[in-house]
Amino acid sequence: MIVVSRLHGPTMALNSDLIERVEATPDTVLTLVDGSRYVVAESLDEVVDKVLAFRASVVRLANRPEHPDQDQGVREQTLHVVPDLDPEG
Repeated sequence: MIVVSRLHGPTMALNSDLIERVEATPDTVLTLVDGSRYVVAESLDEVVDKVLAFRASVVRLANRPEHPDQDQGVREQTLHVVPDLDPEG
């Protein structure tokens, strides 16, 4: 999810995987795969940077080794890479 500011409204969290395209017309318009369109205050470059940062954070989290927090007894939230078990795939 990325956080963007509507041009004349509040901020919102948006699933960046659903963005089909970003246009600068001169306002920045996000078009989602379902056809929804949002005009946001961020520039095209800022939106691209936010998506790249979010995806990089997912990769970082997936590559972080699991280890329980010994002092708190709480496990950190982690992502796991699951190998493809299909021998022909």
